[in-house]
Amino acid sequence: MKTQVKVKRLNDSAVLPKRATEGSAGADLYACINEPVTISPGELVKIPTGIAIELESNDLAAFLFARSGLGVKHGITLSNSVGVVDSDYRGEICVGLCNVSSEPYTIQPNERVAQMVIMPVACADFIETEELSDTVRGEGGFGSTGKG
Repeated sequence: MKTQVKVKRLNDSAVLPKRATEGSAGADLYACINEPVTISPGELVKIPTGIAIELESNDLAAFLFARSGLGVKHGITLSNSVGVVDSDYRGEICVGLCNVSSEPYTIQPNERVAQMVIMPVACADFIETEELSDTVRGEGGFGSTGKG
C-alpha cells in the first residue's frame, strides 16, 4: 500500500523523512537542532524535527517509534513509548526521548532520532451497552493465558 504524505519544512535546516531501504517500514526522522543536546541518564528531552505533515486520509495516522540502534546500543528510546500523530495535526513533529541507560548520550544536529510509520487506523463509534458477548477467556487479564 502506497500513500503520499505532504511534508512542510518549518526550518530551513530540517531534513525530510526518508526510508533507509526499499524494505524499511519507517522513515527516519532527523533532529532539527542547532547544537548538540546531551541526554543524561533518566532525563527526558523534546527534540524538534523542523517538519509538519499532512496525511491524505483520516483513516491514516503517523506513529513514531524508537530507532532500534539508539535503543539497543545507547538506551535512547521514546519517552511515551509510541508517538501518535493524528491525521488532523498540522504542528511540528517533535520526538520525546529518554535515556534509560547509565551513560549520557549526545544527540547531534541532523541525527536520526526516531522512525515514522504511516498506518491505517480503524475509526470506531463507541456504543454503550449493558452486556458484552461471552468468550472462553472472559475477564481473565494479565497473565491469564499462561506464563509471562
